[in-house]
Amino acid sequence: MAISLQKGANLNLSKKAPGMQQLFLGLGWDIRSDAGPDFDLDASLLMLADNGLVRSDADFIYYGHMRSDCGAVEHSGDNRTGVGEGDDEVLFINLEVLPSEISRLVVAVTIHEADARQQDFGMIESAFIRLVSSETGAEMIRFDLTTDFSAETAVIFAELSRWGAGWKFKAVGLGYTGGLRALAAQHGVAVQ
Repeated sequence: MAISLQKGANLNLSKKAPGMQQLFLGLGWDIRSDAGPDFDLDASLLMLADNGLVRSDADFIYYGHMRSDCGAVEHSGDNRTGVGEGDDEVLFINLEVLPSEISRLVVAVTIHEADARQQDFGMIESAFIRLVSSETGAEMIRFDLTTDFSAETAVIFAELSRWGAGWKFKAVGLGYTGGLRALAAQHGVAVQ
């Protein structure tokens, strides 16, 4: 049975699922019925070193760079509509092959061309992230975002951080204005 986390809560994965190395993060959302058409939300993952920055742009996994060079993280692809039930986009992670200098994985969702389309996360509802063991298929953790992000165009949903010899999952729910560009730049990605 999945553990439902509140914003700011942590869960030690070593205690919840000892030995788990392969997992996926399913992310989902719905567009409010009065929000209008043409929403395109995008999941991304930043592989960060101890200094809180990517080692290089190759550590930024998103629809334009779908697989980490080390093979530890893979993006399922861009779902441009978000229509349907369940996960809208998925990030597959193999903790066993993640380089030792990576201490944190930051998982975010951004709205593509949000400023031009005058869109923000206040127009999104039922957003969630769930951690699922790839080995067993069991949903381990779920975090439903309930904050009203009425001005934000990017939201960090969660983080996975090294914790001793294992990992912990943190439900973050932190919004940003400036979308993908601002989120990437803050974590050391060279934004063009």
